[in-house]
Amino acid sequence: MRLILASASPRRSALLRAAGIAFEQRPARVNESLLPAEAARDYVLRLAEAKARAAWRQGELALGADTTVAVDGGILGKPADADDAKRMLRLLSGRAHLVLTGVALFDGGGAKRAVEETRVFFRPLSSAEIEEYAASGESADKAGAYGIQGGASKFVERIEGCYFNVVGLPVSKVYGMLR
Repeated sequence: MRLILASASPRRSALLRAAGIAFEQRPARVNESLLPAEAARDYVLRLAEAKARAAWRQGELALGADTTVAVDGGILGKPADADDAKRMLRLLSGRAHLVLTGVALFDGGGAKRAVEETRVFFRPLSSAEIEEYAASGESADKAGAYGIQGGASKFVERIEGCYFNVVGLPVSKVYGMLR
């Protein structure tokens, strides 16, 4: 059965390729609005499944994924602009937060779903560091306004859990679900 990645993310496709997992890419467009009182775990699972279902066609297995950052009971998605990115980075500065990725495999019947959770610890960031990183543009399409694999790597003191989850796809979990 052919695997379809229901995402336009270059990071997700690069991770699958690096792991030797064959797939075709077919981005799915779904409404990513947060539902009232929706928890981060429920949010990423719902979106991952919606993406997988939207990309699926007969005879295929569709993989949907969605990543978000949770801190103080709130959800940090992709920043709206540079000011929003700065707000998020100030919120993450000097503390821990959770990165959650929901993954779903859909084959036309039911969906297999799972969530990977990684705790990320940021060192305290200066105003200049926040300004410089937000101005770099790197934060524009990333949950929580940062990419651990890029310039923000210097902000991360340590992680507890899967590094690839923070990049955008918990490869080992996906591989286990595919087996």
